[in-house]
Amino acid sequence: MSLPKIATREEWLTARKQLLEREKDLTRQRDSLSTERRELSMVEVEKDYVFAGPNGPARLIDMFEGRRQLIIYHFMFDPEWEDGCPSCTAGTDELSPGFFEHLRTRNTSYAMVSRAPLAKLERWKTKKGWDIPWYSSHGTDFNYDFGVTIDESVAPGQYNFRTREEFEALGSDFFDSEQPFEMPGRSCFLEVDGRVFHTYSQYARGLESTGGSYYFLDLTALGRQEEWEEPKRRSDSARPASPDFAS
Repeated sequence: MSLPKIATREEWLTARKQLLEREKDLTRQRDSLSTERRELSMVEVEKDYVFAGPNGPARLIDMFEGRRQLIIYHFMFDPEWEDGCPSCTAGTDELSPGFFEHLRTRNTSYAMVSRAPLAKLERWKTKKGWDIPWYSSHGTDFNYDFGVTIDESVAPGQYNFRTREEFEALGSDFFDSEQPFEMPGRSCFLEVDGRVFHTYSQYARGLESTGGSYYFLDLTALGRQEEWEEPKRRSDSARPASPDFAS
């Protein structure tokens, strides 16, 4: 078992102040990165996607619900599955009514889109007790165009803005999985004079940057309790065991 070293309050305070300087630098970097994100150019969405929604057929602009901005979560739900992705489900469980109200206060709507038929989405939504607009893109190109359904028989392989060749150059066999397969993502859109523009998308671990329990756990001594975290075996400390403190 690996736990933090025991120190005096003075020793801890010295180390904490040193860490604070690095945290402040990261905050400044994050602010700068957010500025660059806001300054990204935007691309008009010209394809007329028609989704199946809780109130009937809907187009992308309908998801804005009259607001200027729209955030779409690409929820992993294959048409053949009976249940939604456990990871996407866990992340969605963490969203509260207050979270959506705060977005709406800033003229921003939130919706989810999945490739599974609407009936499956509605069943899972009811089971989880969610009150989130959820649309089915089944039969459309939406998931393929936004890089969250990987099917090289439909479109060249790409995820998180990297091609198959780029993944392979990194030593990854990502595209060797049985296709088609679903991946998570989040995309942002802006409405201007009745026109819809795509402004941003994020995938993979980039999705963590928008919060959730992981970022709260990152503040704690035991962290996320994942095997890959440093220091090694720290996650063992989250399991009931006899104390083994290191001095």
